[in-house]
Amino acid sequence: MVSLLKGNEEFVLIDSQKEIFEEAKHLAKKAQSGQKQVMIIEGGPGTGKSVVAINLLVALTKQGLVSQYVTRNSAPREVYEAKLTKTMKKSVFSNMFRGSGAFWDAKTDSFDALIIDEAHRLRSKSGMFDHLGDNQTKELIDASRFSIFFIDEDQRVTLKDVGSKDLIEEWASHFGAEVSYGILESQFRCSGSDGYLSWLDNSLQLRQTANPSLGKDEYDFKVYDNPNDLKNRIHELNGERNSARIVAGYCWKWVTKTTTKSWKQLSVEEQKVLYDIVIPEYNFKMKWNLDKDGMLWLISPESVNEVGCIHTCQGLELDYVGVIIGDDFVIRDGVAEIHPEAHPGMDKAMHGWKKIVKEDPVQGKLKVDTIVKNTYRTLMSRGMKGCYIYCTDEETSTYFKSLLREE
Repeated sequence: MVSLLKGNEEFVLIDSQKEIFEEAKHLAKKAQSGQKQVMIIEGGPGTGKSVVAINLLVALTKQGLVSQYVTRNSAPREVYEAKLTKTMKKSVFSNMFRGSGAFWDAKTDSFDALIIDEAHRLRSKSGMFDHLGDNQTKELIDASRFSIFFIDEDQRVTLKDVGSKDLIEEWASHFGAEVSYGILESQFRCSGSDGYLSWLDNSLQLRQTANPSLGKDEYDFKVYDNPNDLKNRIHELNGERNSARIVAGYCWKWVTKTTTKSWKQLSVEEQKVLYDIVIPEYNFKMKWNLDKDGMLWLISPESVNEVGCIHTCQGLELDYVGVIIGDDFVIRDGVAEIHPEAHPGMDKAMHGWKKIVKEDPVQGKLKVDTIVKNTYRTLMSRGMKGCYIYCTDEETSTYFKSLLREE
């Protein structure tokens, strides 16, 4: 398996990544003597959390430790396995990539190491109907002698995401585990700093930062007035390394999936005229990512013609990302307004939002608002080299333009 990493630029470790990688290997070895070990690694977008995680999976397996790479969302598992093995088909390594809901009935210390990526996406219950187990964080720590959690609490994007640093510490204490910590610094290729992310937090009004404006020298960011121009630019950039895609907030129904006929049963003529994301005034028409690529949408060569959502791109990185901001996030007189009602009913990320707001109008609304803002923060930080946006709302578009400095 080690040979799969050689010459693969996707998984080269740099700077603080190497330090955390070596410390994690040491703790994994230490845990085999009987003292359960838990490691919490914090890091925002572009810090290389997944790169460290995959390198650990390979290194610990080489040492003979029974190890698995774990995520709540299947997209990172499938994409990183494909990048590692250079095939989009299942391989002999597939059993080393598991979902976080697979451990609710695992025996204590049945694994030597569990490497949990995107730990902020962990949930309380497992199973299709959220009816299995007690708490995924608890079950993962119990199941392994060494568990390492890569986490960014600002990327919780559904109302059921409960993964947090506090929760990990709580269950680590419950099992008598020693807890170690690490922080991965931003490696955004534009400037090697967190300037863009701080600007993004300020612009989305998640928190006030010292970055109210963004200069062209800091990051390649542009607001497009026509979604077709955005689409054309992403197509152009994708020709470089197949690493540019369009994503969008979940404000459009998945018509191509929910049609009375399955997509494969539709005739070629029917497929051509059926679209999901339609912006009539610009004659803009695109489809959500189709089932044929599954969670490998981000690396499928033809998927540049489709629009991804939070579920197919979170935990993954591109060179360039184009983001369509829908009517769930609008600016009115300089203030961000969140409209969850703009989401179609099939958006599971927002299921139950009306009940949450009704039960607690203040904190409930704050939680719902944060989920929508976190979603756009995550979408707008997928591009390591650049992000281009189109807003369906004109005032929102004007707002983002006003935050860009003319050098």
